[in-house]
Amino acid sequence: MTTVVEGQLYRDLAPDMKPRDRRMRVVEVGDTHAQLIVEHDLGGQAGKKTRASIARLRSAAFELLEDPVDTDSLYLALLAAISEAHSPGATPADYARAAHGVVVAQQKTPTSSPDVVRE
Repeated sequence: MTTVVEGQLYRDLAPDMKPRDRRMRVVEVGDTHAQLIVEHDLGGQAGKKTRASIARLRSAAFELLEDPVDTDSLYLALLAAISEAHSPGATPADYARAAHGVVVAQQKTPTSSPDVVRE
């Protein structure tokens, strides 16, 4: 049984979704449901938020395409942030802000020292 975790990418294999190649990334996992964001949907709207039961994500109704267990955590955090920023009206600046937020959160120490006041 696959554990559902943030950052995973699933393909919806429902009969009406299969031709649309609908792919969704997990952005939050609760006790019974996961919040997802649509990354690709030939007949729908990318960037749309949705949710699915964890049991259903583990079933044959979905195909796991990317699993964060096998990839770099920073890369997956960036993908999740960019997926969350994605919408039909998203601009390059929206994606840059999302990526910047992840990078800043990942930093353990400041990249520059505080300004020194000299007299």
